[in-house]
Amino acid sequence: MYLHLIQLSETTNVINIFSTLLPYHAFYNYNENMKNMKKSDFNEKSITVRFAGDSGDGIQLMGAQFAKSAAIEGNDFATFSDFPAEIRAPAGSEFGVSAYQINLGSEKIMTSGDNPSVLVAFNPAALKVNLPLVDRRAILILNTSAFTERNLKKAGYKQDPRNTSDLSSYQLVELDIDKLTNEAVSSFGLSRSKASRCKNFLALGIIQWIFNHKTDQLVSWIDNIFQEKDICEANKAALLAGHTFGEVNEVSHALPNYNFPPASFSSGEYRNIKGSDALAFGLAAAAELADLPMLFCSYPITPASSLLHQLSKMEELGLGIFQAEDEIASICAAIGASYGGAIGVTSSSGPGIALKTESIGLAINAELPLVIINSQRGGPSTGLPTKTEQSDLYQAVYGRNADSPIPVISTSSASDSFDIAIEAVKIAIQHMTPVVLLTDGFINNSSQPWLLPDIKKYKKININRPKKGLKNVFHRKKTTLARYWIPPGFKNGIHRIGGIEKDIKTGNISYDPENHQKMTNLRIEKVKNIVNFIPQQEISYGRKKGSLAVVGWGSTFGAINQSVQSIDGDKVSHIHINYLNPFPNNLKNLLQNFEKILVPEMNMGQLSSLIRDKLNLSPIPFCKVSGQPFLVSELTEEINRQLNK
Repeated sequence: MYLHLIQLSETTNVINIFSTLLPYHAFYNYNENMKNMKKSDFNEKSITVRFAGDSGDGIQLMGAQFAKSAAIEGNDFATFSDFPAEIRAPAGSEFGVSAYQINLGSEKIMTSGDNPSVLVAFNPAALKVNLPLVDRRAILILNTSAFTERNLKKAGYKQDPRNTSDLSSYQLVELDIDKLTNEAVSSFGLSRSKASRCKNFLALGIIQWIFNHKTDQLVSWIDNIFQEKDICEANKAALLAGHTFGEVNEVSHALPNYNFPPASFSSGEYRNIKGSDALAFGLAAAAELADLPMLFCSYPITPASSLLHQLSKMEELGLGIFQAEDEIASICAAIGASYGGAIGVTSSSGPGIALKTESIGLAINAELPLVIINSQRGGPSTGLPTKTEQSDLYQAVYGRNADSPIPVISTSSASDSFDIAIEAVKIAIQHMTPVVLLTDGFINNSSQPWLLPDIKKYKKININRPKKGLKNVFHRKKTTLARYWIPPGFKNGIHRIGGIEKDIKTGNISYDPENHQKMTNLRIEKVKNIVNFIPQQEISYGRKKGSLAVVGWGSTFGAINQSVQSIDGDKVSHIHINYLNPFPNNLKNLLQNFEKILVPEMNMGQLSSLIRDKLNLSPIPFCKVSGQPFLVSELTEEINRQLNK
């Protein structure tokens, strides 16, 4: 296990982008020797920690760097970012609370955890918002300097909760983090506000000590992130002061010794990866596998913007990035790229996808490859921009005028996003159709260890190009029903780009009723035919027959899988669907092997409706639309309830 320090070079390509995009990015090796490392005397195999404070307190940065440290130590982990829509809500208010949760340990980690055992709260509002979420016996690390009368009032407290019975069941660790920070950075001559902004690093230093994590990689990271020398040195001083404070003042008298041994992983080189980063890497890899340029067109929108941010760092790979003035401009530019022979990709969230809808219809009509990435959030309308939800399955499958079929696939985790991005590009190119790729805010912003793939083992993406002497521009491949992808300037291969219906043989404008019927049937059949090119549905966990199948899609994977695994017996199985339209052709037969079908979703039953519509089965929906992911405990409770009915 070691830290690589890598700088960008002119020879960078998709094979090594995974380790070079961020200078001094930590990644690590797991091998068999790690199993022989010293075991901790701490008897738990995992723990969930939650950091919370104002959105300007650097909570997300603090959590992300702690996750990186966990990775360096060889722990498995999963994270969850929970931040407000109002990025600069009034300081100290409940609306402005930002949180970052991580579940880490020496066992296989599948979710970001249910009820945190440790809460680090920077102010009263952070305590109030997050206290209902944590375990009743949790350790509360509180920043005492923030518990002023003014802040307590802003958080809605009538009196200090530390002086009431409200916190009697918790283990309180009270630290004056503001005072400690000011003392640590006093020699750098910073203003009061700048000094205060270092407190997240001091708190991180304390947490690093509590978990026996080293600070070396964090010091290197600070050196390379902060350009102003005084700010850089102050943050390093705060980090090291926090770490030293933990050791010298024996904070552990109030805390267990969290010293997890490395988790068991397959041998290989890993890095911690966010879902949006994995999507970006997958798109870049797909462009190389197809040997084509790619143009990514987007308009900033939460939580899809993180994909735009990551791809903008990858210009050395020859990727084109276009930040458009609006959603319609972005998708039309992507369609233009596909018309010109490049891979057109556009990205948004549900409200933005709604604005792109007419143009999606144009791409369907023109039969051009296009990847449409929808990072779902709570709705409708603006809804809950920073909260997670599986809100847009109906929109993806049905949300266009006329009969406008489109293939829909989804990613299930941060690390899974890489392969799904490649699959979306492959389907779009080989079947000459737009493809919707569904992800969500939870996947985009969460992170986990990712085994770096060997891109050389991936198959090339074949392109259906015409040969010289083409006579019929609309000739179709019999296996896919896809027409040729004809680049501009090809003799006798003029591609009519307009949205008016085209003649099935010539591509000329046609108002013939019979022709319209034929073209409508063709478009439907072409998408249905994709079922012959996607994998058979597999069982994620359990047997192929039993009392109950728990069926999920998207980011519910980890919670469902862990819930099913926690239930004794062989009556319940987990089936997770990545191909949502069309469904795998064995899915119906597979589901018919179970007495009941339970479908947990972060919506009001969209996959359940789709299963009824497409497969004529009667699933039981289990719905949640709180803006928060499923807890393992609530899924386990519902599964047991269904089994005992």
